[in-house]
Amino acid sequence: MELYFRDNFFNAGYTEIMNHEQEQAGHLDLKSAFGSSLDVFDNSGLICSGKFRMLSNRWEVTSADGRGWGILRARMSFFSKKYEYDAGPRGVYDITAPAFSQEYDITGNAGKIVASFRRTSGLFSSGTFVLDNQSEQLDTYELIAVVMGVHAINKRRNSASSNSSS
Repeated sequence: MELYFRDNFFNAGYTEIMNHEQEQAGHLDLKSAFGSSLDVFDNSGLICSGKFRMLSNRWEVTSADGRGWGILRARMSFFSKKYEYDAGPRGVYDITAPAFSQEYDITGNAGKIVASFRRTSGLFSSGTFVLDNQSEQLDTYELIAVVMGVHAINKRRNSASSNSSS
């Protein structure tokens, strides 16, 4: 299933989730301009939430009833972007992109690509993404929370590097 969604410039408010026919397939509730938490809804209601864990750079994805679905964290890499999504008993997934690319692959067991996403917006605009999920284990709306977590981690890194160079 391919879905399109975006961030807001100030990380707050509602944004639509659209399918490939440009029909609304849900929405994101970006909670605050001062934080990075969000809720992901399909057309029938809340599916999951994502937020940074207290005092860490780990992004936690929880179900609508608060059960933990997985933890996203950045991995060290010099020539590519690497992340790891630990979905507990459903497996550990690697999320990778070449160094200057905005196209990511999500791989599961034995390196099989189970989903991919790419940023389709420009450098100075808010993030707009397209997600193509082929996974039987990971829910598409869960992966939207994961993609927004990758985006939030990247924004934190960029903010930290710009503050340290000032």
